[in-house]
Amino acid sequence: MTGTDQKNALCDTVSRSQTIPRPGLIKAIGQVTSGNMLEMYDFMVFGYYAGDIGRAFFPSGNAQAELMLSFATFGAGFLMRPLGALILGAYVDRLGRRRGLILTLTLMAIGTITLALTPGYDRIGIFAPLIVLCGRLIQGFSAGVEVGSSSVYLSEIATEKNRGFVVSFQSASIQLAVVVAAAVGFGLTSWLGTKAMSEWGWRLPLLFGCLIVPVLLFLRRNLQETAAFEAEKNHPDLREIFTTLHVNWRLGGIGVLTAIMSTVSFYVLTAYTPAYGTRILKLDRLDSLFVTLCVGLVNCLLVPAFGALSDRIGRRVLLKGATILAICSAYPLMHWLVAAPDMGRLMAAEIWLAVLYSAYNGAAIAWLTEIVPPRIRTTGFSFAYSLATCIGGFSPTVCTWLINITDNRAMPAIWLSVAAVCGLVAAFIARPYREMEVHGNS
Repeated sequence: MTGTDQKNALCDTVSRSQTIPRPGLIKAIGQVTSGNMLEMYDFMVFGYYAGDIGRAFFPSGNAQAELMLSFATFGAGFLMRPLGALILGAYVDRLGRRRGLILTLTLMAIGTITLALTPGYDRIGIFAPLIVLCGRLIQGFSAGVEVGSSSVYLSEIATEKNRGFVVSFQSASIQLAVVVAAAVGFGLTSWLGTKAMSEWGWRLPLLFGCLIVPVLLFLRRNLQETAAFEAEKNHPDLREIFTTLHVNWRLGGIGVLTAIMSTVSFYVLTAYTPAYGTRILKLDRLDSLFVTLCVGLVNCLLVPAFGALSDRIGRRVLLKGATILAICSAYPLMHWLVAAPDMGRLMAAEIWLAVLYSAYNGAAIAWLTEIVPPRIRTTGFSFAYSLATCIGGFSPTVCTWLINITDNRAMPAIWLSVAAVCGLVAAFIARPYREMEVHGNS
């Protein structure tokens, strides 16, 4: 280890050992995760109403084609994530975690407003899908670093003993977004009816998200910078960040494999479930939304619990256990579901997969913050996670396509199993960054 590396590792260790009072820690967690929740809320609303958005902006007379185009637009935002991870991640590692959290929330609000207020294809023609696509690209650019910056912030205000628990609230906030989006959709559908929601009501959840943006911006403006960031007097410039990413490309690959399991599972269980239940299994929309709401509640409660467990027994145990169980159970479970689809079977299948997701993600997010180089922690985390999301974010599109070409409604389980294999491989070969430094110099 070079003198500079030793100094950086020492600063990282010292800053992590600094603790903040419990009330301050709780407040900071709320400030960080509230913005992250809104970002994922906007993403979930798009996924829940993908069919309605497809009819509004991509009318073709073919429901499957409209759904595919809508999900493709949904997925297009993920292609911008790696670019956002590099550009905005470098901004965060250079100028501060707090500034990055404010910037990403602002960009996400712009994308959401664009989608909520754009007239349909019947009013402005081809400009409608183009504007919606631009809004999704802006959202994707922002999201490229949102998960990374919020996870890194939580990691740096935590201690060695509670990092898994504290960082898990980043993932729990995403699940809370699932719950809120599903609850809003459930309530509006019950009130307005399915027909009104399909025609225009799907815009209301997006407008609701826009209205709370000023509150969240106020909360994030009052965040304090992390001690870990302030402990480093010389922050990396763009050239150093890219050089470090290049040198640690194998580590980045491990990060991508780790995050693929998280992203694929998340988007299959949440964004795809309403469309899968309604369009593929032909269940009632309210039933599908209610199942999604329950999945979000289970994840919201269990992810922090498994995060705390990972602090006690180690991250790797949970990562291996969850992926092995997913590989063994996903297809038999989905085959059982599609043999006689009803709300009860959909609920049972989704809840079991949600438990496995919670066990994996409770350890995975903190693990990702621990395996990347400290000086480029935000960029490294965000870039690996964004590349994985380019795969996982297209899960609704991939699942729909697999079902169409095989005529097998259980095919989403195969996609989940492939992701689980990636996570299992990563769990076997990954090590914390400082542990690799020690081994590399012993």
